[in-house]
Amino acid sequence: MHGLLIAGTTSDAGKSVVTAGICRWLARQGARVAPFKAQNMSNNSVVTPDGGEIGRAQALQAAACGLEPSVRFNPVLLKPGSDRRSQVVVLGSVDGEVTALSYRERKAALLETVVSALEGLAAKFDHVICEGAGSPAEINLRGSDIANMGLARAVDLPVLVVGDIDRGGVFAQLYGTLALLDAADQALIGGFLINKFRGDPALLEPGLEQLRALTGRPVHGVLPWAEELWIDAEDSLSYVADGVIGRPAPPVGEQWLRVAVPRLPRISNATDVEALAAEPGVAVRFVTEPSRLSDADLVVLPGSKSTVADLAWLRRTGLADAVLAHARAGLPVAGICGGFQMLATGITDHVESGDGRVDGLGLLDLEIEFAAAKTLARPRGTAFGEPVGGYEIHHGTVVGRGEQAPLVELPDGEVEGGVRGSVLGTHWHGLFENDAFRREFLRWAARRAGRDGFAPAEDTSFAAIRAGQLDLLGDLVERHADTGALLRLLDGGAPAGLPVLPAGTAPGAVAAR
Repeated sequence: MHGLLIAGTTSDAGKSVVTAGICRWLARQGARVAPFKAQNMSNNSVVTPDGGEIGRAQALQAAACGLEPSVRFNPVLLKPGSDRRSQVVVLGSVDGEVTALSYRERKAALLETVVSALEGLAAKFDHVICEGAGSPAEINLRGSDIANMGLARAVDLPVLVVGDIDRGGVFAQLYGTLALLDAADQALIGGFLINKFRGDPALLEPGLEQLRALTGRPVHGVLPWAEELWIDAEDSLSYVADGVIGRPAPPVGEQWLRVAVPRLPRISNATDVEALAAEPGVAVRFVTEPSRLSDADLVVLPGSKSTVADLAWLRRTGLADAVLAHARAGLPVAGICGGFQMLATGITDHVESGDGRVDGLGLLDLEIEFAAAKTLARPRGTAFGEPVGGYEIHHGTVVGRGEQAPLVELPDGEVEGGVRGSVLGTHWHGLFENDAFRREFLRWAARRAGRDGFAPAEDTSFAAIRAGQLDLLGDLVERHADTGALLRLLDGGAPAGLPVLPAGTAPGAVAAR
């Protein structure tokens, strides 16, 4: 198998973007390459053309390869609904719920599913670049692992371990990750890669040489910090609470448009607002307390994996009252998926929360009821006079519609979403990625907010911005990684005879295999 597993010393070390970068670099060389993540845990997901649901990071990696997303690229997806329970999605379809303990019992069977999917890809592509999950050195989970060394051992994959130097302590992270693995796992660790370095690489050289001497493995590249990279973060943990999203460009007109997005505890598809943040003059900020809404022009309620619980959080924190005050002042509010459901008059939920009927915020004249079956779709229609497409991932459905205009008109005459005064909502994710619609939406929001000096740019292409980010990732790999070494790992696997580090061994006392 011509594959490579990208593992990380920690979550958010850069596994997703390094995988995407290697995929982009290989695709530009003319190779047929596919991404793969055996098991992802994320509430950021997309609907694939083959009708399933996968992690959004794998969709981005597929785009880096020039491919449409597929359930084969992420056969197991865990979507946390609380601190202890997750929905399980297998090959794109919901397959029950698990706790952390009960999931262990399912992993043996899921490993067969994962290996079968990976081997199917390997038969069709020149290379498969696999992304690990968390850290491979989670020794409490190693016995049932299917995403890191468990997968690598099952199919004899070489492993590249990525460390984030911006966190500090990267040499200890890399050395310690290797040392905590058993001998058979260590034999597959072919080298390291350092991510997010700021400064002169020459300053790292003594450390790189010592790490090679201590472990017998080289660092196959030092990727520099890239300020421009921010689109399609793997999960909402990558976003700083009360922090601005992206790199806001100066406004085209005379005024900024300030957007506040409550950072819900179980926020899903947080990336929906990135298309707004890509617009010049639009400052998008995640917020966690009500004072942050006091100077916002537009409030966007994002998606949620636990709509009723997150609505209760909004009320508990005072954010719900702040949203209501914002809307009653005639200022614009938009809701997406779970956020749309929160805007309704009432929500009946016997599926996710089991709370039955609860009052919504009452800003849209709708009734929502949760169905056992999840809606997965990639619809198209017209909104604000512009053609639009998006994707749907939700249990909640509209069962009663009162006095408001629809947001989207579908080709079959059906309608979706709603607009009532300054309040707008939709179940569709990805709606803001439609450039012409996004511009009309921003004009609508600016008028409602009294921002007559704001004007959207006429030439912003979100698809082009995303493609530029992928090209930047490919450039970072091509310019700053040892691509020859990466190809040798892909084609030949981990080198034979690599040293083994017994856990806790003193420096210099490396035992040869």
